[in-house]
Order: sequence, then C-alpha cells, then structure tokens
Amino acid sequence: MILLSASESRELDRLSQEKYGVASYSLMTRAGEAVALAAIERYGEALRSGVLVVAGKGNNGGDGMVAARRLRQEGIAVRAVLLGRTSQLKGDAARALSDYLATGTSVAEADSEDALTRAFSTRPGAVIDAVFGTGLNAEVAGLPRRALEMINSLGVPIVAVDIASGVNSDTGAVMGAAVRASMTVTFGFAKFGHVSYPGADNCGELRIEEIGFAPSAIQDIAPRGRFLEAADVRGLIGRRPMNSHKGLNGHVMVIAGGRGKGGASLLASRGALRTGAGLVTAAIPQCVADIVAAGQAELMTEPIPDRHGHFDADAAAGVLSALVEGKDALVAGPGIGISDDTERLVEWLIVHGVAPGRPMLLDADALNVLARLGCERLREARGPVVMTPHPGEMARLLGSSTAIVNADRITAARTLSQRTGAVVLLKGARSVVCGPQGEVYVNSTGNPGMGSPGMGDALSGMVGALMGQGLKALDALALGVFLHGYAADRAAKRIGQVGYLAGDLIDEIPRAREALAS
Repeated sequence: MILLSASESRELDRLSQEKYGVASYSLMTRAGEAVALAAIERYGEALRSGVLVVAGKGNNGGDGMVAARRLRQEGIAVRAVLLGRTSQLKGDAARALSDYLATGTSVAEADSEDALTRAFSTRPGAVIDAVFGTGLNAEVAGLPRRALEMINSLGVPIVAVDIASGVNSDTGAVMGAAVRASMTVTFGFAKFGHVSYPGADNCGELRIEEIGFAPSAIQDIAPRGRFLEAADVRGLIGRRPMNSHKGLNGHVMVIAGGRGKGGASLLASRGALRTGAGLVTAAIPQCVADIVAAGQAELMTEPIPDRHGHFDADAAAGVLSALVEGKDALVAGPGIGISDDTERLVEWLIVHGVAPGRPMLLDADALNVLARLGCERLREARGPVVMTPHPGEMARLLGSSTAIVNADRITAARTLSQRTGAVVLLKGARSVVCGPQGEVYVNSTGNPGMGSPGMGDALSGMVGALMGQGLKALDALALGVFLHGYAADRAAKRIGQVGYLAGDLIDEIPRAREALAS
C-alpha cells in the first residue's frame, strides 16, 4: 500500500489539476460525497438521529460542506458548524459552502466559546469531522482545540474527512489534541499518519476512496512510503532451486551473548536458522560456550575469551578478524552487555567487521554501546549496516527520551538513518523502517503478545539470514519485520495472544514463510 506525505498529497492535487486537467472542485465534490456515502453505509442507523458537520475554514471544511449537502439530499437531518466566519472561506471551500446554503439551510458560525457551546447544545447521532486536513503542522490550541474536545465528548460515531483532525499526516503524532474517529475516509492513497502510532489509534477504520486523481500524477511523484502488507513483500521471498545446498544459502555469524545472556545468542541464531540460513556460526564468550553449543545441535559455535562475563575485546578482535572472512552477514549485539570491552568490540566491528559484501546488523547492547560512542561513528563502516532499536535504545542513540520517540516515531527513525547512513528499524507497534534514500515503510503485522523477552533477538537473526541469502539491507529488513510479525500473528492464533514465547515464534517461521509465499 502506497503511503503519501502531506507534501506529496498536495503535489498529487496540483499535478492532477494543472498538468492533467482535473477540475479542483470536481475533486472536492467527489471527496465530500464519498464521506457522506461511507457514513451512511457504516452508520446509517445512527444517522437517523441527525448529523453534526464540524468544518474548518480550509478545503477540508469544504469537503465537509459537500458531505453535508449530500447527506441532506439523502434525507438526513444535518447541522453544520463552521469554526469561524463564512466570509473567511475562499475558493472551492467558499463554493462548497454556497452550494450547501442553496439547499435552504444555514451554517452556525462558531467564532467564540459561547457560539461553539450553542452549536453543540443538541446531541447528534453522528459527527463529520472536517476541521483540519493533512496540512496540519502546528499544535492545536484555542477554539479549534476546544471543538475537538467537544466532538470527542459526544460519545457518537465520528467520521473524519481525510484524517482525524489533530493528527499529523506525516508522522502520526497527535498535535496537542486530536479527534478520536470511528472511521476515516481518505482520498486516493493512505497517509503515514493513518497507519503510524499514536495517530493510527485516532483514525479508526480506514477507507480509501478513489475521487479522480490523474493516474499519471502518482507516477510523477514516485512516492517512497509503503504500508507493508503481504503483497509488498511476497516478491522478496526467493524460490530455491532443486539442486540447492547449504553453501548457496548464506553463512551468518552471530556475535552475541554474555554471562546470564546465552539465550540471546541462541534465539538470534535459531531465528537465522529457521529463516533459511545455510550455515550459522555463533561467536560467544567462553563463559556461555557450553550452554549455547548444547542449545542447538545445528549451530556452529566459536568460543571467544571473555572478561567479567563479556567479550574480551583485545582477544576477540584477533579471533574475529579471521572468523568474519567468508561470512555473508554479521549480527551483533544481543546480550553482549555494556562495558569498555564491548565498546571496543563494537568499534572494531564498525571499522573491520562490516564490508561491501558483508552487511552487519546491530541490535540491543551493541546499540547501547554505540550511543556511548556516538551513532555518527557508523559513517566509518565500509558496507551496509542495519540498526534495530526499540524506543528506549532509539532515545539513547538520539540523545532524546522514550516519550519523545514514541510521540513521533517516523521522525525518530528518519533522523537516525540520516545521521548514520544505516537502514533503521524502530521496533514497536507498527514498526517503522527507514532507508538512507528517504524510504519509509510502516509494518502492518504483529500483536501485543510480542511484548515479551527475546522477540528482538529472533528478529535480528531473521534479518541476518535474509541478508546472508543475498537480499539488500532494506529489502531484508522489510521482509524480516513483516515475516516476524506474521509468524507472531500465527503463533498467537494457534497458542493464544498472551504467553506465547519467542521460541514459539521462531518455530512458526517456516510455516509462515511458506504461507506468505503461496
């Protein structure tokens, strides 16, 4: 599914009109009528008690006026409220208002708190939210904020025009306050704010309506945003030839584990094996070597001298310099701990481990160590790097806070990718993938049961395996995060959403991959 930014949405409008001759008022008319018809289809019974249309002064408000006119034509009682004066409307919005007034009704001008209170004095059966559209880029305050709060307080179905008012179209951030829509009707293509939390919670059911944008206009724009669904990643799953052997399917090295954290190495390694890696070697501290070796018969292990339960950096560099040769991908970080030794180890991996033909994924403690070094150090890497932080790790890497990261997840992921040149995954509900060329993907799979230990370790191994099988870093991360959530959804359905483990997810990977490929 294509995702558009606010600027791309504006450009789609402009090109359709100026280059391809689509009349702007025709687009507004089709948009408003699509909202009205969707509201009737979904909330027809509620609409019998009347509809309150709350409109802003821009084109989103114009769409709302068209919806109000169409609802009246369908015999539905409508009250329309404008947050301002009718004289303030311009262009197509003014025309839409005029056409609505021509039906023999009126519009309540709510330009004060008292006027707004009077406009909301009667409880409707449903609300059409046409206050703000996709262009909102500032905190909602004053009278508009009060209007959004009053809409939410009614306790009736709310149908948002294009996007729930108060949600940032580019990021999903809530701009101080936002409508909690039951359904959002958007036009042409979905926007990032529809599918990215926290805003995705405010948009409710999403409907995408075709309103007549020129098909060639979207080709001109060539958007780089995607909401990852099965159709978007299925083509990345390669079919193996009948004469395939393990040497053709990638050799992944997992550099992970420490005292009390041998399981992190095992989970990452098992994730790689279940995702089809031909060979997996776990480089682990000597103190957990026996545990890891006994934990998976198909896994090769390379014990590394340790110090205080962590890798001994000086010894590790000498051993790893030989071990990484011939490997197709590296995965580093799960369970390695934070120490001066692991700091030097990560420095060595950045400079010597990654290479043009040997991509590297950094996760967990490798990211926490990198935050101490400065994430810009990744610019020194000679090959592709993937980073997979959760919000806390992202906050440390950016010198920010978890609350700030979660309030605007897309911007956080974009910022880290731009600073480092790496392909970045910000984990969590609707995980965000960003590439250094401006690609932004939002993942659709996964469920709350994934909030349990080891899920990230499994994902690291999965993406490492896909890179080892020859996928480019961005493609490997996109397929890996989708497949990870898809396997989790299948495990939750089979076992129950609460209490399934990372190991259950890993065991589901082959079946999930087969189902996805079919």
